[in-house]
Amino acid sequence: MNFKPRRTDEPELNMTPLIDVVLLLIVFFMLSSTFAQEGRLRVRLPEARDVPVTRPAPDPIVVTVTQGGGYRVNERELVNASADTLGAALQQVAGSERGAPVTLRADGRASHQSVVTAMDVLGKLGFAEINIATVNDADAAGP
Repeated sequence: MNFKPRRTDEPELNMTPLIDVVLLLIVFFMLSSTFAQEGRLRVRLPEARDVPVTRPAPDPIVVTVTQGGGYRVNERELVNASADTLGAALQQVAGSERGAPVTLRADGRASHQSVVTAMDVLGKLGFAEINIATVNDADAAGP
């Protein structure tokens, strides 16, 4: 019988993965946290008693798409139905004012592509307020 104590190694805890995970968590929280802006300067603005002068609203621009796919700008028929011609006519009518409201009127039998082309030209020119004109069913039926 061998009563000598066996030589056992003490268990060792490897700290390297734990340190890596803690450092990754610290970096994550540093990058994803929002910082309070305590040092922001607070300014109290003065009050005005007069009502500011309002500019008159610009005249609306009306783009009409005909049944055949042609375009009219403010009831003025264009030479051809190309997107370039429509863009040039809109630039001539609106000038540099892109805040004017634009009403798009399309014939019910007009091709969908013609309407989409008109909307695309309006968007590329920078018009943001585009209204699509419709008719109520009761108005369309007539007396």
